[in-house]
Amino acid sequence: MKLVVQVRLLPTPVQAVALEETLHACNEAATWVSGVAFEKNVKRNFALREFAYGEVKARWGLGAQAAQHVIKKTCDAYTTLKANLTAGNLGKPGSKRYRKATGKPVAFRLDSAQPYDDRMLSWRIAERRISVWTVSGRVKDVVFTASPEQLATLALYRRGESDLVRRDGMWFLNATCEVPEEPVNTDPVDFLGIDLGIVNIATTSDSEIMAGRELNRVRARERGLRKKLQKKNTPSAKRRLKKRRRKEGRRAKDINHKIAKHVVAEAARTGRGIALEDLTGIRERVRLRKPQRATHSSWSFAQLGQFIAYKARKAGVPVVHVDPAYTSRTCAECGHIDRANRVSQAWFACRSCGFVDHADRNGSRNIRARAWQLWRRGAQSTAPAPPPRQRAGAGRRRSTAASGARRASPSL
Repeated sequence: MKLVVQVRLLPTPVQAVALEETLHACNEAATWVSGVAFEKNVKRNFALREFAYGEVKARWGLGAQAAQHVIKKTCDAYTTLKANLTAGNLGKPGSKRYRKATGKPVAFRLDSAQPYDDRMLSWRIAERRISVWTVSGRVKDVVFTASPEQLATLALYRRGESDLVRRDGMWFLNATCEVPEEPVNTDPVDFLGIDLGIVNIATTSDSEIMAGRELNRVRARERGLRKKLQKKNTPSAKRRLKKRRRKEGRRAKDINHKIAKHVVAEAARTGRGIALEDLTGIRERVRLRKPQRATHSSWSFAQLGQFIAYKARKAGVPVVHVDPAYTSRTCAECGHIDRANRVSQAWFACRSCGFVDHADRNGSRNIRARAWQLWRRGAQSTAPAPPPRQRAGAGRRRSTAASGARRASPSL
């Protein structure tokens, strides 16, 4: 399976200037190529080269490989746009948002990621150095830093392209690695049910609760601080807002990675599969009062589900997604369904048999039972392949997944 290892570059000031000039030149060229593709309605890689390849090399001084990657990046951006339009992510045809997305060429930010292949980029992993092509010539001995685990993965499994990324003044390389998968366990002894939520991020059918109180408190504090700074609207307030951006998302992502790693390790250790709820479209289905909307919108259940799914696929653990309907109202002991069974957010009390349990734990047991029934009927693992790597930064209309590749204890 394909995974992306992100390492941080530590260039000298001279090296950083060369990298910045290269990134700007490539993205200026990509924006121009996008205009040509839009005007001539040519969005295929080899067909677009006929109109843009020579001009890109001559005007921006790009090498042959860089020019080809610029054109391919532009085509990838239009492929992503088309996929978003087809999926309805940009509104219905004819809507204002749809017209805005299709009415002008895709534009690239100056700091958008640029792909490099092995002709443009060479690695000396043991020495933690790279040699990279720039518009100013080959820049050698650029230092990078990575963990021992990342270095081992790079040395064994790195294949294909790497993306040069600049974010918040820092330089990164996102390297593609072809990591071998464990064979999927086709005969699990049972399933580990996972109930996802806001108050408790994840609750397992083994009665393990990973609470989200700390994360929710941090989110509330961050929202309050952002509101104050936005209201103040001074230059210093704007600087603080810029410095703090993405901080909350990084913290949530770190927690989700640790929870997913813990869940998959437990399932693999006990020879079980993992049962998850199919929560597709929940934001559209659920109506909430205004004070609850910010909390619900920042709930990263989809990210946690994706992390569990890809880690399970790597470990050979089967994953089954089940219909979550009535799992919170169904008694895990007798099967009685009643809205009144859910006494509160935290507690479940069956009106039929009198069974009392934590509400999320009861829900996770129902999820486990549904997954086991599906598996016995011949259902296959639904652990998806990782999403295809896409080029970062192509305008605001791009999918958030196209921004390039990007752990609090599980008992939080």
